[in-house]
Amino acid sequence: MSILIKNGRIITAESDYIADLYIEGESIQAIGKNLNYTADKTIDASGKLVFPGGIDPHVHLDMPFMGTSSSDDYETGTRAALHGGTTTVIDFILQTQGDTLHNALETWQKKSRGKAIGDYSYHMAVTDFNDAVAKEVVQLIEQEGITSFKTFMAYKGALMIDDGQMVQLMKVVKKHGGLVTVHATNGDMIDSLIAKHRSEGKLSPLYHYLSQPEVTEAEASGRFADMLEYTGCPGYIVHMTCEGALNAIRRATTRNQKVFVETCSQYLVLDASLYEDDFEGAKWVMSPPLREKKDQVALWSGINQGLIQVVGTDHCPFMWEQKKMGKDDFSKIPNGHPAIEHRMELMYTEGVGKGKISLNKFVEVTSTNAAKIFGMYPRKGTIAIGADADIVIFDPNKKHQLSVETHHMNVDYSGYEGWELTGKCETVLLRGNVAIEDETCHLKAGFGQFVSRGKTSLTI
Repeated sequence: MSILIKNGRIITAESDYIADLYIEGESIQAIGKNLNYTADKTIDASGKLVFPGGIDPHVHLDMPFMGTSSSDDYETGTRAALHGGTTTVIDFILQTQGDTLHNALETWQKKSRGKAIGDYSYHMAVTDFNDAVAKEVVQLIEQEGITSFKTFMAYKGALMIDDGQMVQLMKVVKKHGGLVTVHATNGDMIDSLIAKHRSEGKLSPLYHYLSQPEVTEAEASGRFADMLEYTGCPGYIVHMTCEGALNAIRRATTRNQKVFVETCSQYLVLDASLYEDDFEGAKWVMSPPLREKKDQVALWSGINQGLIQVVGTDHCPFMWEQKKMGKDDFSKIPNGHPAIEHRMELMYTEGVGKGKISLNKFVEVTSTNAAKIFGMYPRKGTIAIGADADIVIFDPNKKHQLSVETHHMNVDYSGYEGWELTGKCETVLLRGNVAIEDETCHLKAGFGQFVSRGKTSLTI
């Protein structure tokens, strides 16, 4: 199928201009003024923004956690993502301690193949590093196109590796052209605070927040940066939430070190006042928790200063009944937040609309930088001849309201109930196919493809 998009205002990380796009097959074939092509479908994008499909490099679909699983699977999760202008996601495979990386890969392939509607890739979480796993890391990079490896500095006994294992992993990953990502919080400090609060009978969701003070994230972020400096490995901190952690990375720049940083849309627009001393706050129990308003200011500034390169979601939804597993003990509340559908529109309304970021920066942090950091550029993350035709046609003036009644995520509440937004994804194309039009998904389960990735191309 061929598609001609006429008169759109095309926005990339570097450019802003009015032109036509001609799409044939799965890629962009021509860009220019008044293109003279006859297409199967013509879309008039006059007065609309046209930008590359969003890339969310931090989602958890059908993920086992605390005795249950996240409520969006690959079908519902990628469909919701497409409704919100995100055409590609990167999910996290979790190695079971004592088992192999390849067995974990097979488990996640069964979850995704034939179900994903949008495109997807994987990070591999290494939770048990040894000589055999080191060989698997090399195989994943060279044979499977999985080039990023997640580590945890928390969740001892399930996901956490120690600093010695971290350094050895970094050395292997660096040698073979990969990237190490990290959940940077001090797990030992957090575990001791959780135990203290529970012993004192302080069991509401508020104490989830109070068990993870800013210092736990700031210390771990600095320690991770130090290990990267020692090994020379490229690294990426996921879901940064606070000023203290950002300043740890700011200090690393004084030794000419570059550490890639991601924050998430919820940390830019929500704050810890939602953790009221009743169970309603469970809707926002995630790790790390929401922070203070001063941290929002720091994170927006960090985006504009180039210290934060990516805005993801850490999308990990649970039904309200699942959240109620922790109604008598905050430490038993499944951690996670439904956000995959709202990231692009929230970033436009709260960022571009309120003058906090430019349109070019919006595209950079929601799409282009993730494509570059995770080895998908220029196939993904830009509007250019030869790139995949992952396109969002966006109405910058359309007002709408977020609600559980209208979202497409498989979760029975909204973390943004009643939020008024200005700017809406109107038409979304995935590899040259109409994915979303007239608020309807036109693609079926199984259309999504696995994206094999290469080395980081964002300049360090």
